[in-house]
Amino acid sequence: MNSLGSEIRRLREKKGLLLRQMASFLEVDTAIMSKLERGDRNFQREQVIKLAEFLDTNADSLLVLWLADKIDTVITDDPLAVKALNLVIETKRKKK
Repeated sequence: MNSLGSEIRRLREKKGLLLRQMASFLEVDTAIMSKLERGDRNFQREQVIKLAEFLDTNADSLLVLWLADKIDTVITDDPLAVKALNLVIETKRKKK
């Protein structure tokens, strides 16, 4: 899925930032930053929050993408995935 990595790349390019600038901000090397954008590695929640500030964008929207990517990683190719997601949604709605 890698929605977050794609969005981070889009925002970075829109601002004219280099990959190494973002890597430096997150205190990771450029190769790791590249893997994060491509979806070969997963962002940590704290990194997403820091990047939202750095890219001057809404942290919640990036965190939703981060969480969606995490969920997708867990349920990929599972034939019961949609049923499980619907159960979670139904349970969350009842708790509100």
